Amino acid sequence: MVAAAVRTIFTQPHRQAAGQQLHEVVKALDGRWPQAAKVLADAKDDILAYMAFPPEHWTRLYSTNPLERLNREVKRRTDIVGIFPDQGSVIRLVGSVLMEIDDEWQIERRYFSQDSMRKLKEADAALLSSPGALQLGPIR
Repeated sequence: MVAAAVRTIFTQPHRQAAGQQLHEVVKALDGRWPQAAKVLADAKDDILAYMAFPPEHWTRLYSTNPLERLNREVKRRTDIVGIFPDQGSVIRLVGSVLMEIDDEWQIERRYFSQDSMRKLKEADAALLSSPGALQLGPIR
């Protein structure tokens, strides 16, 4: 039941609605599962952090598939070798696997489209160009 209630938070279309739904879930859980409610309430900013990104990124952000794929590839390559003579050889092999996969992602694959990445830059530029965005008070 707790998992189903928490999933309702992530189906909301924007941060304000998701924050309201989180509040409702915390209230609903507080009577029977007060520790779970406290964890959710304390982690509100972390739970809703993905909503700072464009909606096109949301499904990609909560998935760990690329990381799991990377770990499987590293494990596959190290299992082929079996026993390493020293720590340096492990670092060299894993480093070369990571560099190879990085090259592949730079050239062939795009996890996020260029249009959606452009939205991130536009949002950053809007924050920097807005008046008073980076004003600090006097230091005492």
